[in-house]
Amino acid sequence: MKGTQHPKNDLTLNTSGNESILDVIESTDLSRRRFMQTTVSASVLSAIGGVSMSGIVNSVEAAPLTARNSFGGIGFDSVPVSLAPVADRVTVPTGYKVELLHAWGDPLNRTAPAWAEDASQGADAQANQVGMHHDGMHFFPMPLLGFGVSSTEGLLCVNHEYTHEEILHGSEGLTGGAGVTLAKVRKSQAAHGVSVAHVQKTGNTWRLLRTQYGRRITVNTPMRVAGPAAGHALMKSKRFDMASATEIGLNDGLTAFGTLNNCAHGFTPWGTYLTCEENWNGYFGAPTNGEQMGAEFAAQKADLIKGFRRYGVTPTGFGYRWHQVDPRFNADNNPLEPNLFGWVVEIDPFDSRSVPVKRTALGRFKHESAQVAVSRGNRVAFYMGDDERNEYIYKFVCANPFVPNSASANRDLLDEGTLYVAVFDSTPGTAANRFRGRWLALKPDTLSVIDKAPGVKARLRDLPDFAGADDAEVQALILIKTRQAADALGATMMDRPEWTALRTYFNEDTGAAGHQTYNSRRPLEVYCTLTNNSRRGNTPASVNNPDGSTSAASANPPVDLANPRPDNDYGHIIRWREDGNVVTAEAFEWDVFVLCGDTRTSKTLSGTYTPNDLSGVGYRGNIVDAPDGSSDLGAPDGLWFDQFGRMWVQTDQVGDGSGDWINIGGNVMACADPNTKEIRRFMTSPPRCEVTGVTNTPDGRTMFVGIQHPGEDALASNPSQFSNWPQSQFAKNSAGIDLPNTTGVSRPRSAVVVITREDGGIIGA
Repeated sequence: MKGTQHPKNDLTLNTSGNESILDVIESTDLSRRRFMQTTVSASVLSAIGGVSMSGIVNSVEAAPLTARNSFGGIGFDSVPVSLAPVADRVTVPTGYKVELLHAWGDPLNRTAPAWAEDASQGADAQANQVGMHHDGMHFFPMPLLGFGVSSTEGLLCVNHEYTHEEILHGSEGLTGGAGVTLAKVRKSQAAHGVSVAHVQKTGNTWRLLRTQYGRRITVNTPMRVAGPAAGHALMKSKRFDMASATEIGLNDGLTAFGTLNNCAHGFTPWGTYLTCEENWNGYFGAPTNGEQMGAEFAAQKADLIKGFRRYGVTPTGFGYRWHQVDPRFNADNNPLEPNLFGWVVEIDPFDSRSVPVKRTALGRFKHESAQVAVSRGNRVAFYMGDDERNEYIYKFVCANPFVPNSASANRDLLDEGTLYVAVFDSTPGTAANRFRGRWLALKPDTLSVIDKAPGVKARLRDLPDFAGADDAEVQALILIKTRQAADALGATMMDRPEWTALRTYFNEDTGAAGHQTYNSRRPLEVYCTLTNNSRRGNTPASVNNPDGSTSAASANPPVDLANPRPDNDYGHIIRWREDGNVVTAEAFEWDVFVLCGDTRTSKTLSGTYTPNDLSGVGYRGNIVDAPDGSSDLGAPDGLWFDQFGRMWVQTDQVGDGSGDWINIGGNVMACADPNTKEIRRFMTSPPRCEVTGVTNTPDGRTMFVGIQHPGEDALASNPSQFSNWPQSQFAKNSAGIDLPNTTGVSRPRSAVVVITREDGGIIGA
């Protein structure tokens, strides 16, 4: 996920005579044209003074989408689009109520002080308060005495992706006053990571409780490193005293400190939370691009510099400037520290004394999310995207099955298994517009696309990047250098693969263990948002080099069937069904679920792009809605299925209704029917924010949604320049506690809102 302060992570042709994806879309998505075909013609509209198509689109109500085909239906009408000037509030459909649950700075436990409106508090306070820039989240219900789980009390785990430094550090911002200091860096580090919040509903009121459960996991929290890469020499970075930032020795490869840029998330069947490290590279600075790293790294220097390029470690990073005062993040001085980031971290939310674990078996890249699926025999897999332009989609399959009701049997389940990377082929599938795909194992003996000799392909173990003394070392190197290994296998470059989501089924079939039973009627179907890619189809064309030498996000791949649009500004959602409906499948069938876009756009393709648009719809997209254009959206990012089969889509674009977004307006959360593909807009958001993170209670009657970086880009001298949300909308939070709102001091705060229905019903139904 990105705000404006982060970089925009933003030629295979099917030569058969089969219909293209768009041929079938054009013949089946009739609801996109339903309004014009069944009401009035354009000539009639022009004869009615002062009436526009956009006005009618925004005023006509559509009938509810009924429950069918294991789908729970959609019972609300799309809320109106929020065009510029984007309203400084969250809107939800008629009959729904939105309240503020908690915001950046709210105290999590008895140790934490109350929020100071001027953001003058330091790192110690922030380390026990809700972090900044909320992202992925999951609700863990409290167990009920006797049987079942609670829908009125639980632990809400929330990621905190990054920070707005000018707002975080009060009136002087990052560079004012004494400038960049270790104290400011420590506060910034404390605002990153994860919050575990104890929340409870009493009557109709949700509140944040300050109990022993409330805690923070930050950039400086001690962690354990586990799995195949644990203990490897490349994981033994320098160790520093946290108080003074002085060097005190070496890490042992089994220990790490902290997690950062925690974007989306996952959870496990055994009740733990997974937080995913995404744009970790931007917190490091390598002032000489590694050229002046110490003599002790001479033998590794070329390889380490190559790794910097492939993962995007640059001289200045994203502008946090941590490396200037905290040598731990100076990659010239401490070049192995980047290897301790880019992992999935497992957290036990119910044990505040537990040590988080970096699970290296799931690979090292810019993890966006980790969607779990459990199929026959209690086999478990996690589906993951690498969120940057031209990166890949992955699957990790645990070697051993999940054992229900046995904490000890599942404790290290994530340390053994096989990591796969996806290839989306153009081979026709079993139906029109479906194609075949393959999972390639990232294992020592897997054949690469690199020639070892004429007519002979090298195995990963044969390549210099992964050469090791034995299988264990080769596998460790493959996981530390996951991107390079995927390059060598010729994986399909995607348009920023972000959140993954597993389709659920209303009134689902479940096996003895209580997990979904997948079959041809209810297939194991996974979705992934592909947010955008401004380099797709750009010239001169290039692809990621198989030898792993490509700089991050620098290639210009041509369009392909899985990524069919050049300059893919509005993004799309892809989905696949595993062969045999099991997570252990090594092949799958895929199609494009939706090409997002703007029905009324006048945008045209720039001359620097090859005009080879396989989509046939360009920037208009093919969103199914009624009336046509009433649910246009772009830059899909957050993705989640509720337990009733509804798919929820969250967006991440500039959020001010300008430029390419003039007709789409601010960011939204929408709801989709996976059967018909019809989409409805459920929520709009404040200016310059991202809608991200969504979860609900087991009864489906309470939904939690994240609002990240409202009013982004404001200066320290004018923090509410673009937004003063949530104070602009709420005088009190959901527990009735006043929100301070002093003119000139108040500042926008990332937050979680709680959404309920006024009649107490199920959200979305």
